[in-house]
Amino acid sequence: MQTNEISFEGIPKDACLRLDGSKSISNRALLIQALSGHDFALPGLSTAEDVQSMQLALNTHGNKIDVGPAGTTFRFLCALLSLQEGRETMLTGSARMLERPIGPLVNGLRQLGADIEYIGQSGYPPLRIKGTQVPGGEVTIQADISSQFISALMMIGPVLSKGVEIELTGELVSYSYLQLTKSIMLHFGAEIAEYQNERGHLCFKVNPKSYEAKDLQVEADWSAASYYYALVALSNPGNSITLEGLQEQSFQGDSALVDMGPAFGIESQFTEQGLLISKTAVAKQQLLDWDYSNCPDIAQTTAVICAGLGLPARFTGVQTLKRKETDRTAALATELGKLGVRFYEEGSAWLLDPSKADFSQPVEIDTYHDHRMAMSFAPLAIKLPSILIRDPKVVGKSYPHFWTDLEKIGFTIKTNT
Repeated sequence: MQTNEISFEGIPKDACLRLDGSKSISNRALLIQALSGHDFALPGLSTAEDVQSMQLALNTHGNKIDVGPAGTTFRFLCALLSLQEGRETMLTGSARMLERPIGPLVNGLRQLGADIEYIGQSGYPPLRIKGTQVPGGEVTIQADISSQFISALMMIGPVLSKGVEIELTGELVSYSYLQLTKSIMLHFGAEIAEYQNERGHLCFKVNPKSYEAKDLQVEADWSAASYYYALVALSNPGNSITLEGLQEQSFQGDSALVDMGPAFGIESQFTEQGLLISKTAVAKQQLLDWDYSNCPDIAQTTAVICAGLGLPARFTGVQTLKRKETDRTAALATELGKLGVRFYEEGSAWLLDPSKADFSQPVEIDTYHDHRMAMSFAPLAIKLPSILIRDPKVVGKSYPHFWTDLEKIGFTIKTNT
């Protein structure tokens, strides 16, 4: 298996990077473009494999679509293909994709009038989707599995004759992603109301109203920014990096990094050039207790930061991590354990104990086919003699230029086969 051996030379003065576009924004905009039937410009569109998968699938007219490991693509296409009258499609993906539940979205689409069948195990891909005239209406869906299910239902609402009224049941996770979906839909002229019903459940009502063709500048990816927060956090005071393309008023939940930064000794400042992140102080030794319900994609990164800085931490709102590209909490526990750091489940939380951490020896990190495992652990090269990341190409799923960008800001990377 290919590996990247990473060592650290030092962050150069005036380090600056232009981050790739947000994968989340890109795939939502592409789905809306397909639903609108119009072309419009999307400058800054992400180059991530998941976005390329979405573009390829949208331009595929055959009766079988294989999206590989692209979960967002699978969920959004499931909704879109349901509306394509007269077309029957088999929608499938990688082996891991076939293990990821799709039942709540299928049930929701069926409530609206969609014709979808399971080809294998009930509740899981692959699916046989018969496009039909889906009228829309009321739908009830669990809110505690994936916000992408809800987003998919929201985004098809404007093109349904009855619109869609979505009632969410259970514990809501990743609310920030629903706000991201809502803000993008509003940009394209959708009419959306958000309210609590008499049962105390959050509801979204989307009126039937065609999308408008408007250009959209895709904001840079805050998830990608987290790896540079880690680099600065693990470095000495006085180091800084400027990241271009991020917005101060962002609907991306991972922008919570700005508020988290001070706990790691980081100051965030928006300038004309971009976001300047600076190490201004040594992190205070304190227990960090954060809820990741709105920003689960940065939980791995902050776990590694806490380990590197010797900060004990309590993580809540990370239940969805078990159902990602891998079981991310289990993967973190195994890989942090190689450094003497305990990461373990206690009730509804995960606790991080770095009291016996050892960074004196090189370490080899397994990535479990998960792009975020590779990128989250790479910054530890600052603390270690070197770090070996297995299957480094996995970063292509969300950030294809990650290793090249690291080399621009003081890291040496040796690829071994």
